[in-house]
Amino acid sequence: MFEIRVICDRADADRVSRALAAAFDTGPARQYPTRDGKRTRLYITADHRPDTPESE
Repeated sequence: MFEIRVICDRADADRVSRALAAAFDTGPARQYPTRDGKRTRLYITADHRPDTPESE
């Protein structure tokens, strides 16, 4: 298990979360504003999917 942190535009947050969920087993995204308030930080706990060679 590992954590992914992404800094992106607020408008892209859902798209980024969906893309990561398609690639990994993910938990819910935790979303916080950046210090400048212009972007958002996403923290997502992820794991390799059970059917991939990387998870063995």
